[in-house]
Amino acid sequence: MILGTDAGEGDAIPAKVKAPGADAAAVSFTDAFARALIDLASRDPRIIGITAAMPTGTGLSKFEQAFPERSYDVGICEQHAVTFAAGLAAEGMRPVTALYSTFLQRGYDQLIHDVCLQSLPVVFAIDRAGLVGEDSPTQNGVFDLSYLRAVPNLRVLAPRDATDLALMLEWALSLNEPVALRYARSAAPDIGDTGNRNVCAAQRLRKGDDLVFLTVGPCAAAALNAAQLLAQEGVSAGVVDARSIKPLDTAMLDSLRDTPLVTVEENTLYGGFGSAVLEYYEQSEQLHRVQVCRAGLHDVFGDLATREEQLRMYGLDADSLAGMAREMLHRRVRTSLAD
Repeated sequence: MILGTDAGEGDAIPAKVKAPGADAAAVSFTDAFARALIDLASRDPRIIGITAAMPTGTGLSKFEQAFPERSYDVGICEQHAVTFAAGLAAEGMRPVTALYSTFLQRGYDQLIHDVCLQSLPVVFAIDRAGLVGEDSPTQNGVFDLSYLRAVPNLRVLAPRDATDLALMLEWALSLNEPVALRYARSAAPDIGDTGNRNVCAAQRLRKGDDLVFLTVGPCAAAALNAAQLLAQEGVSAGVVDARSIKPLDTAMLDSLRDTPLVTVEENTLYGGFGSAVLEYYEQSEQLHRVQVCRAGLHDVFGDLATREEQLRMYGLDADSLAGMAREMLHRRVRTSLAD
């Protein structure tokens, strides 16, 4: 893993970035996770893969083919999967528990009491985080940022692409504490320079003077496209990939406090990433200096539709984000004139 300053920070990303899921040839987050886990396990015999009746959907079936003696499917019992991982971690192993976001909810008590209370080194690989497309509303993973943020001793990160996912997994397994990595059910084409990445820190993907989209995970692609749409209208919109939801990159937030912000997340707005940003500014007594709009899901479970349709329905596609930015800037101008 490479740590340090991001190469090319602030450089413009190519004008058009395909939204995740739009490029059928791109590797999926699930496949990127499986490849990275297999590679890391080939070098570290302590790594164990655990799932709960989701081996194919999480990519653990590929890990099982490579390491059958280090792969466990405990059946439809997420609670046991999490406690089993805690026991292995307590004995010096490095368990990776791969579950869908919506089903990790069933193991929430165990995550709190068996893993995080003892700060055991379990990595939670959370697939299907966000909008899942053509599946029932029960499958949408739109609550994990909110329920994971509430747990002490737990780091929460979201990769924007396959490169970040592999580096985050390696970094998470190097720690002696619990880490959650959440990623979407989508393709994961690389966004930005793939070299010399610091996955522990936020990264500025595009400079902007008028406002900044502050994004979580693959939302960066839609935000970059929205910034390009706004650029055609003379609006300078930047894009910053937050990467870490807990803890936040407070140095980056401090640098953005005087710029209008649009936070973008595939998660409920109640207690999610946007809430975390506002909480930081309030706690650091900077709230009076910031203007923040939050894009995400309101108080809904999410309707059945394709993933692309869902992103449009909930205002997370490029056109919707550009529209939110325009309205934010218009309100700012109206407020200035009124003053």
